[in-house]
Amino acid sequence: MSDKKLKDPEDPSANDISFEGALKRLEEVVGELESGRLSLEDSLSRFEEGMRLSKLCQEKLKSVELKIEKLVEENGRERTAPLDREE
Repeated sequence: MSDKKLKDPEDPSANDISFEGALKRLEEVVGELESGRLSLEDSLSRFEEGMRLSKLCQEKLKSVELKIEKLVEENGRERTAPLDREE
């Protein structure tokens, strides 16, 4: 098994990995799975790790999205605005 494996999601420090770190590891996992060189057990283990990484990335993106929405205010109330919109 790889020593880069994501920690158990029940471990409180599992969320300490950065978005970029999680995404990089997810790309590595996908590459390992696509290579076809893993045993069935290792493939399942990598797939589970990839699913945890994917969920972690989605949660981190959602958190950032919510922060951005809160930062963008108009007339004293919160509103959403596209990130690429220039004002």
